[in-house]
Amino acid sequence: MKNLHLLLITFSAQGHINPTLQLAKRLLCGGAAKVTFATTIHGLSKIKSLPSHDGLSFASFSDGFDDGTKPNDDPHHIMSEFKRVGSQTLTHLIQNLSKEGHPVDFLVYGLILSWAAEVARDMSIPSAFLWSQSASAFAIYHHFFNTHEGIYNNNNNIPPSFVNLPGLLSFAQEDLPSFLLPTNPHASITLCLREHIQNLEKDPNPCVLLNTFDALEEEAIKNVGNNINLICIGPLVPSDNKPAGCDLFEASKQYIEWLNTKPDRSVVYVSFGSLAVLQRKQMEEIFHGLVSTGIPFLWVIRSLEDDDELKAMIISELDGNKQGLIVPWCSQVEVLSHQSVGCFVTHCGWNSTLESLVVGMPVVGCPQFSDQSMNAKMVEDLWGTGIRARVNHEKEDGIVKREEIKRCVEIVMGLNGEKGEEIRKNAAKWKGLSLEASSDVNLRAFIEKLGA
Repeated sequence: MKNLHLLLITFSAQGHINPTLQLAKRLLCGGAAKVTFATTIHGLSKIKSLPSHDGLSFASFSDGFDDGTKPNDDPHHIMSEFKRVGSQTLTHLIQNLSKEGHPVDFLVYGLILSWAAEVARDMSIPSAFLWSQSASAFAIYHHFFNTHEGIYNNNNNIPPSFVNLPGLLSFAQEDLPSFLLPTNPHASITLCLREHIQNLEKDPNPCVLLNTFDALEEEAIKNVGNNINLICIGPLVPSDNKPAGCDLFEASKQYIEWLNTKPDRSVVYVSFGSLAVLQRKQMEEIFHGLVSTGIPFLWVIRSLEDDDELKAMIISELDGNKQGLIVPWCSQVEVLSHQSVGCFVTHCGWNSTLESLVVGMPVVGCPQFSDQSMNAKMVEDLWGTGIRARVNHEKEDGIVKREEIKRCVEIVMGLNGEKGEEIRKNAAKWKGLSLEASSDVNLRAFIEKLGA
């Protein structure tokens, strides 16, 4: 096998950086000689500590906004500028690596970076698309956007009431990724997703690396399409349940000590990821719902300091009974694998969903946008590892009420009927299956084929 050098580029969001970093480490363990991990200039500057690993180096490219400040402008203009500047600086990065004696043999690009496939083709470098959502979500987007029979390749971009594809659950319109819905406010992201699917059609050897494992979505993987090489390389989660590295946020230092004082499976962990911004009313409902259970909880609230009134209310409420701990950030895999945690209240982002499956943690799903409603449905109806907290549709505020939060948490924690025990057994089952995943074998075969 020749000394392979792979360049991995990722969008500068925590949910994109984490799986890409895990892939970089696994590629090196699987036989790659060198991996360069690259994100935007601003994103790289925000990373608190770069992990050290033999063969791993770091680089950056520009998104046109290197100080992190984007103008209050049309999102389409921002994405267009990102594509223009990103393509130029990625090209220069590849050229400079070659001049330094490290020519790039293969490029792996992530979500939002659809233009990277064009750069790779123009430079005669083979590439693969790292899909950091579920195989089911990829199947849905492929169904909507492929140029042969995609249902959005006409003038009527309104999804059907239900989408029924071979190997997938039946998804109602409200369970589809929000970028496909008429109410979607992020048209530029939708366009980018379409470009991803259609760029794969232009590739003579289209390859998609899926952050999932065969047993989890076996039927969905089989039914995406015969012309795309789909390789399951997940779950891209730290195998030792330690911090992944490359955090964009400063973690609290006190939460593990606090968790250590709690009995086994007695704590509810609450986090809505690195991007979701909850309405103030929703945060109030979650808080009061948690308090009403009487169960200890650890809650990650990134922007608490931005709302002094809410901060004062929460601190005042918690000061008397010490029931909860609020932190601005933490190592999620470390918390989920802690013996005192018994339930995860989550937005059901794909990284969080996989992390819950890998450690066998039961879930209460409160999806916000993107693919999260799909994931919450699969958690409840396909894998049986949790339940979804429901919005009261009689009211139009889209808020999950405190009574619903209380009901769901108590079910999953085993305080309300036998459903919690069933969920816990299913969670343990999928934890076992994740440990048996053949993803390392798949990745090693992929690397050997590249080096042949």
